[in-house]
Amino acid sequence: MDFGFTTAAYVVAAVLFILSLGGLSGQESAKRAVWYGIVGMALAVVATLFGPGQGYWLLSIILLAWGGFYGMKVAKKVQMTEMPQLVAAMHSLVGLAAVLVGYNAYIESVRVPAMDSVDLESLRGFAAIVAHKTATELTILRVELFLGVFIGAVTFTGSIIAFGKLAGKVDSKAKKLPGGHILNAAAALASLVMLVLFMMGYGTLPLIVMTLLAFFIGYHLIMGIGGADMPVVVSMLNSYSGWAAAAIGFSLGNDLLIVTGALVGSSGAILSYIMCKAMNRSFISVILGGFGNTAGPAQEVEGEMIAIDAQGVADAISDAESIIIVPGYGMAVAQAQMAVSELTSLLRGKGKNVRFAIHPVAGRLPGHMNVLLAEAKVPYDIVLEMDEINEDFPETDVVIVIGSNDIVNPAAQDDPNSPIAGMPVLEVWKAKQVFVSKRGQGTGYSGIENPLFYKENTRMFYGDAKKSLEELLHLIRH
Repeated sequence: MDFGFTTAAYVVAAVLFILSLGGLSGQESAKRAVWYGIVGMALAVVATLFGPGQGYWLLSIILLAWGGFYGMKVAKKVQMTEMPQLVAAMHSLVGLAAVLVGYNAYIESVRVPAMDSVDLESLRGFAAIVAHKTATELTILRVELFLGVFIGAVTFTGSIIAFGKLAGKVDSKAKKLPGGHILNAAAALASLVMLVLFMMGYGTLPLIVMTLLAFFIGYHLIMGIGGADMPVVVSMLNSYSGWAAAAIGFSLGNDLLIVTGALVGSSGAILSYIMCKAMNRSFISVILGGFGNTAGPAQEVEGEMIAIDAQGVADAISDAESIIIVPGYGMAVAQAQMAVSELTSLLRGKGKNVRFAIHPVAGRLPGHMNVLLAEAKVPYDIVLEMDEINEDFPETDVVIVIGSNDIVNPAAQDDPNSPIAGMPVLEVWKAKQVFVSKRGQGTGYSGIENPLFYKENTRMFYGDAKKSLEELLHLIRH
């Protein structure tokens, strides 16, 4: 197949990727959007394999088969609760790929110009592209690959640390080495110096040193960010991986890689901005790991947590007309979404107004709760975002909070010294009654005390969310 076919296939694949990205913005169109992405990627792979530079068929088939089999195996094994760390792990692979491709591009940029003119005629693929570049174009190529390696290296180690924090293998608290941000700034400045030396022709050493510095920046940057900010970090790393791919796309002269990388990079950056806005945080403060820095001592929480059993919750729900359910990561851990869906159907069948309130950063991944509820067949039209439903809590009879903490914490509004001060939250405490389904009396993932649990209209429904809801279902049915 000639270059023209490959270019045409890349254009079609790019359009499919754009349609896929656009379709993911709505629950109704998400399934179709996923198929757009699958078809687009399949077309891109086939066009690449049969396009200019084709070869190494046995190796290509082996790698595709092994990667596809392992990817399918991991996808089947990973639970929905583990999806955030899976995404972080995938980002690390994109970053590592950018580093390896960048080094290969550098090797070719040195090898090809040194070849005889006779040998140049036999070149194909990326080597042939390098052979036809002018001295100025080769200089630009080196800048592109240097940037690609830098972004890829930061993404690689940063994603590994994010994976560790999300999986509980690394302490979720923000930790920095002595010197803090000065170390990151020094490493970034040293990387810039390496770029100058690299462009002056000092060989591979500046590239290697920069890669090690970038590995450190990725590690130290994410280690310095608290676990409560991990949803933003995952989105940010998604953006980094896209820009790394785009930079390498310029190096390889691959238009589809440039377009796809730009789509991923820009969409990840926009999502990070939206999430920071939802948390009333600046993007810079998140990246610099400012979470948890308070202006003074937090307000003391007065009162006590009052427990309630399933019968008490069932009685209150039976008397209620309007009910709002607030899902959180605890629902995902307990895999209680099916029980929640069944409870919703049962209550709606009794004529009650049941809706869901979703905070933008509920769970540990953007859209995490929406995916779980869609998986459980909860109707789309009763799943509402925070801005759509927050004003309705004062007129709500019962709110059921399932495994949420920070997103329903009134300290965000009442305590200026709270680590989450100013963060928009779901104002569940304004409802007539609030029931919190929670395993125990712990402070949750971020370690912040929640005054909601001590309010007079709040009752703690302790126990595993799935078992608690199943018990509640049994009582309501009878």
